[in-house]
Amino acid sequence: MHGEFPKQLLAKARGNTRRTLAIGLVLLVVAAALYYVFGKPAGQQPRANRFGAEGPVPVLVSPVTRADVPVYLDAVGTIKALNTVTVRPQVDGKLLSVNFKEGDDVKKGDVLAKIDPVTYQAQLDQAVAKKAQDEAQLANSKLDLERYEKLAATAAIGKQQADTQRALVAQNTALVQADQAAIDNARAMLGYTTITAPLDGRTGIRMVDEGNFVRAADTNSAVVVITQIRPISVLFNLPQQDLPQLNAAAAKGPLTVEAQRSDNDAVIDRGVLRVVDNQVDQTTGTVKLKAEFPNTDLQLWPGQFVNIRLLIDTLKQVTVVPTGAVQRGPNGTFVYVIKDDNTAVVRPITVQKQDETQTVVNSGIDANERVITTGFVRLTDGSKISIASADGSAPPQGAEPRNQRPDRQGGERRKRGGGNSKPN
Repeated sequence: MHGEFPKQLLAKARGNTRRTLAIGLVLLVVAAALYYVFGKPAGQQPRANRFGAEGPVPVLVSPVTRADVPVYLDAVGTIKALNTVTVRPQVDGKLLSVNFKEGDDVKKGDVLAKIDPVTYQAQLDQAVAKKAQDEAQLANSKLDLERYEKLAATAAIGKQQADTQRALVAQNTALVQADQAAIDNARAMLGYTTITAPLDGRTGIRMVDEGNFVRAADTNSAVVVITQIRPISVLFNLPQQDLPQLNAAAAKGPLTVEAQRSDNDAVIDRGVLRVVDNQVDQTTGTVKLKAEFPNTDLQLWPGQFVNIRLLIDTLKQVTVVPTGAVQRGPNGTFVYVIKDDNTAVVRPITVQKQDETQTVVNSGIDANERVITTGFVRLTDGSKISIASADGSAPPQGAEPRNQRPDRQGGERRKRGGGNSKPN
């Protein structure tokens, strides 16, 4: 009983110590907060105060303009040679020579290779000789027919004999015609021993070497592949939802197509839309299109992927603002318009067309006004503003306006000289 009393006193003393420490910690936190808010040196004030958080809002502006705005349909296309021909031998024989270099540009009719013509020349000579033999027999039978007809007219011989001779003449005439056909065939086979380019284009890698025996029936006996790359074609797909405006635009005349690099918006070449496929792919809901490009500088290559822009319309002299100026709120789209007294007012607008850089406005603003493009964080309806750029042009994306950028060198000097120095 008497031993428990000192223990109670000790526990009570420990509780008082904990409460004292807790109260002291709270007071220390409050004091630190008050010092941060009210007692911080002027050179260490928050950055917003240094740039006049209570003054006019610094913004960038852009004038509202009128311009002709093109309307494009975008897609990704695949370059394809306008024509591709695999040159194969049409007769069997030994390849005597290859008369082209890999990667050469060739013209239609240029000699690409030659096959040993000896066998085919002999077949042609044989056909010519056979025709001469049959022509001699035909000439003799015609003379006999003339004699038989005269004798038959005087009843010296029977009419049947004259008719038999007439049939022999017809038979020999047919033999001569067959001989001529054999000559034409032999001459064609002899001509096939010289392999020529069937079109203008560029040769690929040689697929057979000189000295090999090639066969017309062997699918692996190709000599070379020629592709026509001037002009060249591009295949691309568009959603079926674009078909109405696409067909309406195509009915007015040929549509211009631009091929762009995949890494930027640089135009590689401009061509013309040639074909809109006659059916929609039901598995993808898209329609296939084909455009043709002159490819004068050989910037397009078969198998290459390019970005495609199909021009379907041009909006004439419409009101245009930068897309960065267009804001969206509960009541729809709006912009901040600058009044003459340098205050910003909210102006609801109706958007007709918008892309990454510019927006076409149907109604709400006029071409003689200016809109704010950046600086919306502190901006409200009726706010006083200060234009950060004298010409109204926006700085590069992510960069600070020149007159809003802090003096970094001065800041470094202030850090080295002490925290109580005031900003310039």
